Amino acid sequence: MVKIAIDAMGGDFGPEPIVKGCVQALKQKRFIPILVGKKDEILPLLPRSYRDKISIVDTDDVISMSDAATDAVKRKESTIYVAMELVRNGEADGVVSAGHSGATMTLATLRLGRLTGVLRPALASLMPTKSKRRSILMDVGANVDSKPEHLAQFAIMGGCYAEDLFKIDTPSIGLLANGEEDSKGNEVTKATFKILQGYKGFKGNVEGGDIFNASTDVIVCDGFVGNLVLKSSEGVASTVSGLIKEYIRKSPISITGALLMRKVFKLLKKQIDYEEVGGAPLIGIKGCAIVSHGKSGPKAIKNAIFQAINYTETGVNEHIISRIAALNEKQSS
Repeated sequence: MVKIAIDAMGGDFGPEPIVKGCVQALKQKRFIPILVGKKDEILPLLPRSYRDKISIVDTDDVISMSDAATDAVKRKESTIYVAMELVRNGEADGVVSAGHSGATMTLATLRLGRLTGVLRPALASLMPTKSKRRSILMDVGANVDSKPEHLAQFAIMGGCYAEDLFKIDTPSIGLLANGEEDSKGNEVTKATFKILQGYKGFKGNVEGGDIFNASTDVIVCDGFVGNLVLKSSEGVASTVSGLIKEYIRKSPISITGALLMRKVFKLLKKQIDYEEVGGAPLIGIKGCAIVSHGKSGPKAIKNAIFQAINYTETGVNEHIISRIAALNEKQSS
């Protein structure tokens, strides 16, 4: 059975939503959860009927958002360090944390290590589209500056993830640029285009709208651009939701229409709500690490745990190793 280590203290709201999310996940899926944090705070939050189903690893040091990411390497009693060591030692298959994302990514890279052939891990985000299936945007924050060979590997890793997660035979892969023409983009994207030319599923340059229109399964960019896209998307989704509510409140007719459209609004909320996804996997490391939003509630934690379980069960890491090896062989020949 899959074992997931969960940083119980990392979120903005303390252990309560994380413990609740863990219990909710257990109600729906079979797995072995290991909560890492302050036992005297975690235990009272656990329903008695679940105390024999959840392990607690007691440690009281927590990396705060104001700490430097590199501090986590020295603080070996911190919750995220201890959780990561459980994966490193084979006592857990994956880790979920809503804490300091930089600390999580730093420790995952340094303590778990990169997969064979991978130059840099990348953070992937599942983006809403007009179809039922989400698109994969990567990198969304692990690498601010990337070279063409890094972006090419992000494309390969994203393709493997889409293939295994969504069961797509040949995922379409696009390189985010300021136009679809081959001549568009900066020097890095132009060089990346040449590396990926002829790769199975690569469709060339794509624009921002292709992230959401379901025309492309994987969209590749560096972490600086990807993080801006992600944060802007979250902001737009929040603003649109707020405007809809405001306009409905102002008109009795709109209120009646909204009541009739409840199902539609519910489906829309599900599409744009980050809690439905849970977190972003750091792809390219040994094992599995899911980085969740600091403001994650129980639903987000539950879905982040599901992501970790699915990632582990798909065997995507072995898939990535073989594809990266093939790309490296092609480049060297």
